[in-house]
Amino acid sequence: MSGQQPILRSLLRAGAIVVAAATYGAVARPRLLNWGAIHAEAVGDWPGDDLVPGCAGGSTMATTLPGPPERVWPWLVQMGCNRGGWYSFDRLDNAGRPSADRIVARWQDLKEGQHLDAVPDGGVWFTAAIVEPERTLVLRMSMELPSGHPFDARFGPLSGGYMDAVWGFHLRRTAQGGTRLVVRTWGQSRPRLLTRPLDLVLWEPVHLFMQLRQFRNLRARVSAGPRVQDEAATVR
Repeated sequence: MSGQQPILRSLLRAGAIVVAAATYGAVARPRLLNWGAIHAEAVGDWPGDDLVPGCAGGSTMATTLPGPPERVWPWLVQMGCNRGGWYSFDRLDNAGRPSADRIVARWQDLKEGQHLDAVPDGGVWFTAAIVEPERTLVLRMSMELPSGHPFDARFGPLSGGYMDAVWGFHLRRTAQGGTRLVVRTWGQSRPRLLTRPLDLVLWEPVHLFMQLRQFRNLRARVSAGPRVQDEAATVR
């Protein structure tokens, strides 16, 4: 009988892992992927969704900011490394440089097709795919895997290993004069046998962690009002 105890314990552990994984997949994960979003926001179509055909997954997170879209937009349009930063954990996504706490005039004229550095050395970037002032900003990143070399997904066939995704910011005025900010990620990657586990255990939790921080910091900046940086000054 005692010889069967290790087998029984192993079966119980395996069963507990299966139950935990099933619970996470059915209950916790959908809530994390749709943090703060109401049902209509989570299931609705948003500009930029059609840029990545055959989407393999995404998330829709949302928050309400204490100011109208015209006060929120200047902070979003100046995002990027070597620009205003990303307003998240700067040590993780901006080489430790503090994100801007002022509106900087030279970063306000963002054009579709413009590159925004994702890392300080400019080796990886987002492309501004959709720019509709005070309403929609969709950034797109496409890179080969495992090299991490960026490519333009609009031209030519995709390689065997790649990631192609959009990060969309959608501003809608609320009845109270604030801004409902809905952030939609949408993408695909190959080979799924390798990229799917990374999505589940790494990228999805990291995105939640970083996105909530960005929401918090945007809320603080919008609340403080539109402080404008002198062109001759340097952003901290």
